Amino acid sequence: MSVKLGVPSKGRLMEKTFDWFGARGVALSRTGSDREYSGAVDGIDGLELVLLSAGEIPRELAAGRIHLGVTGSDLVHEKLGAWEEKVAELEPMGFGHADLVIAVPKAWVDVNTLDDLDAVSAAFRARHGFRLRIATKYHRLVRDYLRAHGVADYQLVDSQGATEGTVKNETAEAIADITSTGETLRANHLKVLLDGPVHRSQATLFKSRKAQWSPQDRATLAALKKQLGIDR
Repeated sequence: MSVKLGVPSKGRLMEKTFDWFGARGVALSRTGSDREYSGAVDGIDGLELVLLSAGEIPRELAAGRIHLGVTGSDLVHEKLGAWEEKVAELEPMGFGHADLVIAVPKAWVDVNTLDDLDAVSAAFRARHGFRLRIATKYHRLVRDYLRAHGVADYQLVDSQGATEGTVKNETAEAIADITSTGETLRANHLKVLLDGPVHRSQATLFKSRKAQWSPQDRATLAALKKQLGIDR
């Protein structure tokens, strides 16, 4: 048996994850060609590297098919209902920062807060006969956030493409999306509401609560946490 560590299989998230572990004495590397999702670990015995897409890692953690996983906290919170029952956050890793924000057209000069959005949503429905549409990929996070802030007269529209363009294309009146710098929002004449982000995301090392942890696996985890300087 070995402890399976799921890591993003490509791009900057994979590179930054490899760098983060490497700086702490655990060398992760890809083996074979770019089409082969296999890897190697040096520095800790009993640890196996599994390369997956960042979006698959929350599901694999929740199913107990991997013991540990690196992915964005936004993906865990969005994809896993009652996520704290399925995974535990071991360590924020300090990269992959992005905020999930709600943005409206700059032309809405009187809409700057969630209270303003609530008011304009009610007026929009009265005028148009349907609810104001918010385009997003993050239905669970946005719905919970708006409910907590008392915003009710809206509908979420699924967007798996360029969410920022949905307002211009008239398929939504507002959006909720991940942003690092806000440049794309500004380029599409959108402004972020002032109440703060729905979620501040970063790459995080998670532990599965659903995986089978043998005594040997727990010893491997303890050795890994010591090597990485994790004391929780």
